[in-house]
Amino acid sequence: MKILNDLISSLKVDSPVRSLLVGVHWTVVCSRHCGMAATLMSCRAHGDSLIREVGHLHTKTARELAEYAYSDNPTEASIGVAAINSLLEIDEKSAVEINAAEILIEHGQGKKVAVVGHFPFIPKLRAAVGKLWIIEQRPLEGDHPAEAAATLIPQADVVAITSSALINHTADGLLALCQPHALVMMLGPSTPLSSMLFRHRVNILSGSKVIDETAVLRTVGQGATFQQVEGVRRLTIGGNR
Repeated sequence: MKILNDLISSLKVDSPVRSLLVGVHWTVVCSRHCGMAATLMSCRAHGDSLIREVGHLHTKTARELAEYAYSDNPTEASIGVAAINSLLEIDEKSAVEINAAEILIEHGQGKKVAVVGHFPFIPKLRAAVGKLWIIEQRPLEGDHPAEAAATLIPQADVVAITSSALINHTADGLLALCQPHALVMMLGPSTPLSSMLFRHRVNILSGSKVIDETAVLRTVGQGATFQQVEGVRRLTIGGNR
């Protein structure tokens, strides 16, 4: 978990947790700022994956909650990544407001593209790039299973990896499969918009910034998918190749 180690070590500030919400699709931690992460659920039987200190998490600091990112309980890990994102100071001067799909279409024309995670923009991307492989832990029709990553990612000119890979602890292994020539993006609202990730083979970070905490808590608490979440901006930060 080298990436998580470096992310947490890079946090130079701490802040009390003001509120925390684990929604159906998204987890939100409000501390210094408001951070989001995908809510991942355990496949174990109901009641077998208990959240540590539930009911008291709001009394912790964000750094303390960030340690939950190491947990084998995916919901705890979701809380941890959201806590990390709540402490990050995003440099908007180096960011652009653009959809990740537009970047992948631009760089993927005539090239081999591997996407880890089945995103809503997949049909649009498939029509625009040379060759497209979708790698999913729960494959839909036309997708490849997670085991195919070891074969497909090394062939790709462009690789896009869902930031949920930080939560399920597959990010290090997936990034290690990328070839030196490949353009590598990490995408999704869980993405920590931290330049530290550029040291881990990532070239582009495409995530989000909460600009209206109240709206985010309201919509996430009512079961919003990301398309329905209010109060966020989509931001992309590019690193050096």
